[in-house]
Amino acid sequence: MELLNHLRAVHYLAGVLANQQYDLFCGRCSAWNNTLNNAREALKQFEADHAAELCDLSPEAAALLTATRSRLAGLANAAEPAGQKKAGNCKLPEGVCFVKASRALLEKV
Repeated sequence: MELLNHLRAVHYLAGVLANQQYDLFCGRCSAWNNTLNNAREALKQFEADHAAELCDLSPEAAALLTATRSRLAGLANAAEPAGQKKAGNCKLPEGVCFVKASRALLEKV
């Protein structure tokens, strides 16, 4: 179940990144860019660490893994990312970031 939970968390993060790339600020933010790179690396490491177990995934879980790979591969890094809070653009409360909050979820699973 731990394997499946981790896969679900990476899929969730990929969905957040796909959605937030079109946000007014998130898609141009260094936090978004860094999280995308981290998610790609995390998935690569996850697949390397659990290669044998991943061969035994249910068809539904295998489809989730395939969708996650595709979604992350389809996202393009921002050309010139900049911290949107530091630039004064993002007006979310201090300590609140949609992307970082989603990344933190992955780290807890």
